Amino acid sequence: MLSSAMTDDAPTLEAMRGCFEGAAPSLLASCSADGTPNITYVSQVHYVDPEHVALSFQFFSKTRENILANPQATVFTADVHTGARYLLRLRYERTEDSGPLFESMKAKLAGIASHTGMSGVFRLRGADVYRVLGVERLPGPALPASPTGARYNAVSALRQISQRLAAASDLRALLDDTLAALESQMRIAHAMVLLAEVGSGRPPRLFTVATRGYPQSGVGSELPFGQGVIGVAAAQGTPIRISHFAAEYAYSCRMREQWLASGATADAIETEIPLPGLDRPQSQLAVPIVLGRRVVGVLYAESAQPACFSYDDEDALMTVATHLGATIAALQTAAEAPDEPAALGRPPASPPASPPALALAGTSAAMSTAPPAQPLPPPAIVRRYRVNDSVFIDDDYLIKGVAGAILWKLVNDVVAGRRDEFTNRELRLDPSLKLPDIADNLEARLILLQRRLAERCPFIAIEKTGRGRFRLRVERPLTVVEV
Repeated sequence: MLSSAMTDDAPTLEAMRGCFEGAAPSLLASCSADGTPNITYVSQVHYVDPEHVALSFQFFSKTRENILANPQATVFTADVHTGARYLLRLRYERTEDSGPLFESMKAKLAGIASHTGMSGVFRLRGADVYRVLGVERLPGPALPASPTGARYNAVSALRQISQRLAAASDLRALLDDTLAALESQMRIAHAMVLLAEVGSGRPPRLFTVATRGYPQSGVGSELPFGQGVIGVAAAQGTPIRISHFAAEYAYSCRMREQWLASGATADAIETEIPLPGLDRPQSQLAVPIVLGRRVVGVLYAESAQPACFSYDDEDALMTVATHLGATIAALQTAAEAPDEPAALGRPPASPPASPPALALAGTSAAMSTAPPAQPLPPPAIVRRYRVNDSVFIDDDYLIKGVAGAILWKLVNDVVAGRRDEFTNRELRLDPSLKLPDIADNLEARLILLQRRLAERCPFIAIEKTGRGRFRLRVERPLTVVEV
């Protein structure tokens, strides 16, 4: 065995991370206070940092009794890719039963349990953290190690992605280019970006602003902090990676069941935009987008192939998320500082008409700039529900919450003939919207609106007219109704 300190020529834990994927169980040897040995399987050895690993604590067993009485232990583990075998000499330090480390191990164990048919047995009680006192490579044949990031060259991929992020001129381009680069450089075909909404009077939530690889974009879908792989990554501020399908981390069915259990009506459920995603993802990786110490969103990737994402993929995506967070903040700040003053209060170029036939009690009407000779299309009814700022267009749900309140203000200004051009800054300062501070992702909400309108309501569009400036284009008469 090695001495109590890691030797210079000993394998590093960083280089051994292929042993810690959970593809094969490891062996844990411990001794009681009187020296009686005990050897058992351990479901998961988790890399913590260059000096620590964590072992899954699942049962009150002889091993647990031994570790509490005698904190010395030895773990046998192997790299499933190369066959290389190692002994780790450990000293127990503490057990964590909550927090980022615990949640990360809990999610990974759920995937292992599902893959091995042990979902009803494998339940994480705690993460036992050990200091690694020594590492020994055991003699025997081994295959050569695969290059880091076998699907791609990690250094080259990160360089290309960083360049695309730096070149983005606005938030919409940034989000789309990031997901496109993940596919072209890292072979990630299914991915999405969700941004955080905190401080709006509701529990913290994530809303989807960009997706790639799905039949339906799902832009506007929401997810509470703490739910599933994505929600846990946001709540804990830590990457969450699962290598096999885990039912308890699936979204669509669970969310609908929870809505129904909470007493939600069918009408309420219809206002929820489905979160996009694979039916049964075999690999999931969610990494927090962090600005300073604050989680501002989540970058999520998934695959239909098991064990698709490794520790190296996790590192790469964390690097991308770090750059993404800083760039999002810079672009949102720039969007609220327009490079030229907008014509605030300027009426639309062609003031909306108000045909008598559309003059309803408590409503207003607007029409497009189409030539008068053409017959007017029938009016579309824009209905807003004050209880949650949900907005419907002709009984078709569009959006709710902060984005719904913004759209309602814009539509009313256009319908009343006051103006059709706006700035991010004036929306931020408008007390009627009751927006939180700049961290609320106003620019992202406008992108969300722009994309939902393009998908569901083509006769209303948000058009960018400059930095921090945009126009609401209306091509059909509107009747606004508030409920």
